[in-house]
Amino acid sequence: MKNKYAKEEINDLIKQIQYHNDLYYNKDNPEITDYEYDMLLRQLATLEKEYPEYKLSSSPVSTVGGVASSSFKKVTHKIQMGSLQDAFDFEELLQFDKRVREKTNDISYVVEPKVDGLSVSLEYENGDFIRGSTRGNGFIGEDVTENLKMISSVPKKLTENIPFIEVRAEVYMPLDKFNELTSKQKNLNETPFKNPRNAAAGSLRQKKPSIVASRGLQAIVFNIQQLKGLEISTHSDSIKLLGKLGFLVIPESNIFHNINDCINKIEDIGKIKSTYPFDIDGAVIKVNSFASREKLGSTAKNPRWAIAFKYPPEQKETILRKIEISVGRTGALTPTALFDPILLAGTTVSRASLHNQDFIDKKEIRIGDTIVVRKAGEIIPEVVKSIKHEQNSVPYKLPKHCPICGSEAVKNKDEAAIRCENPSCPATIIQHLIHFASREAMNIGGLGEANIKCLVESKLVSDISDIYSLTKEQILKLDRFADKSSENLINSIENSKKNPLWRLIFGLGIRGVGANIAKLLCENYKDIFQLMDSNTDNLSKIEGIGPILTSNIEKFFSLNETKNLINKLKMLGLNMQSDAKEGQNSALKNITFVITGKLISKTRNEMKQLIEDSGGKVSSSVSSKTNYLITGENAGQKLEKAKKLNIKIISENEAINMISKS
Repeated sequence: MKNKYAKEEINDLIKQIQYHNDLYYNKDNPEITDYEYDMLLRQLATLEKEYPEYKLSSSPVSTVGGVASSSFKKVTHKIQMGSLQDAFDFEELLQFDKRVREKTNDISYVVEPKVDGLSVSLEYENGDFIRGSTRGNGFIGEDVTENLKMISSVPKKLTENIPFIEVRAEVYMPLDKFNELTSKQKNLNETPFKNPRNAAAGSLRQKKPSIVASRGLQAIVFNIQQLKGLEISTHSDSIKLLGKLGFLVIPESNIFHNINDCINKIEDIGKIKSTYPFDIDGAVIKVNSFASREKLGSTAKNPRWAIAFKYPPEQKETILRKIEISVGRTGALTPTALFDPILLAGTTVSRASLHNQDFIDKKEIRIGDTIVVRKAGEIIPEVVKSIKHEQNSVPYKLPKHCPICGSEAVKNKDEAAIRCENPSCPATIIQHLIHFASREAMNIGGLGEANIKCLVESKLVSDISDIYSLTKEQILKLDRFADKSSENLINSIENSKKNPLWRLIFGLGIRGVGANIAKLLCENYKDIFQLMDSNTDNLSKIEGIGPILTSNIEKFFSLNETKNLINKLKMLGLNMQSDAKEGQNSALKNITFVITGKLISKTRNEMKQLIEDSGGKVSSSVSSKTNYLITGENAGQKLEKAKKLNIKIISENEAINMISKS
């Protein structure tokens, strides 16, 4: 690889990893599996080793991905809460053993399951629990003491009054509690957590401890960080002590004297991993002797005395019997594979999404095939590949007509999806109404999926405007409703008329327009009619709205059906006015900022809020429309791009002074 391409690839990988770090550590909402993330990180490490001149001091390879949220008080860890070096094959474990033996002769290992949760520190003084914090970036975390007190397995008082002890634990959501929570979220028309790890992290970061208490979280302790008043020489002894003190401790903490026995134990743990009450994503080998650990030391990110073996996603073969087609809110036809039931990661699965025609063609999937299925992130079933076609099978093609209404299914050249474009298709109407009434959009309580289907089937509702024409008497005639629930629904519908305009725009279901884009539109148009009359030139001037979104928005509002619907909703009393802060008298009006690097006096979110409150805008990327780049420590690619575009670069203090003057 040529050097210039190596630098570009390294920078691109860093950008990808930082994006996924933010989703995983800070937003608890990952888009890719742990394995896919690990492979990105490994690819970056390989390139940095080959081209060290392009390695950044802030590289994700040598730093922990999280940050301390501004929602909680910050905690500085006296002992760094590092992460573990990962291994993906047994040869890497043999190399780890070789490195350990080069540094020390006192060698014994402990092998433990690696719980997939949120890492925390628990501190005790004279036996009393005094503080609990998240890992954050390894050096600075969040004080979540009150929330941790809601977890039954976090002792509030130890069985012995040890002068001081700090332990490291993993907060997890038991699998049965996770299943209960996601079922409840689906029933409430909420977006369910993707996996138990994200559920645990999202729950622990709640501002109300009562919510934490209701989630059934547990904390399992696996290490001593600091200890005063006692002397312990091995990890195995420390685990015994922690159990006596009242902690829930890591199971399977066995001692081995050679690496091959460790590998055998890792294989055994892999075979029974579905029997644990928590998710595990691997097994950890640790040097048992604390004296040997001292000799081995640590890198900037990882201890050299431990390594985590990551299990590959479990895969099994099965037979694809049928492909089922569903029609979503936007009219997209989504194929789902129905196959012979198989046991994966502890649960029986028999279906998985095939996404679109391109996915089916790429993997050459046909009905009757022997296919390989795995669980992405140990949760969502996915088809990995087809390994055998049935004799005389033919390539599968999605239908040319909607399976619900029979209208022609159309594929636009710029996207993979095939869509039913009939605005009166029953499937799209129901999904559209569900989206419109959802908590994220118009937030109409009592109007979940089951009630919407009931109203549509009863022919009381056929589009959005019909919701606002419903009467209590009409609803009472339906079996699902009693007097009180009917009254509550009517009140909720009435209250939704006062919602801010962005909720209505989001609820209309314009392709590609999420809540943030809806808010952005409200910042630039005084009402929905001004937006409806807008054109490509005006829309394209808005920072953050590209050509595809511009086309979708313009096309949607040009439809006669849309214009008729908006006029109906206005007559029914819905709010059509934007209530966004316009900063009319602000010097920052129409000025766009981008923030890069680590800020000192404020978090990025705090700086963003200051700018927006003063009438300015904050974008996530540098472009010709950017007016100022605010730089903090370790500014990266955005700084280089800003210099090339001759964008004015200012410091954090200069930005604060500018905001104060405005």
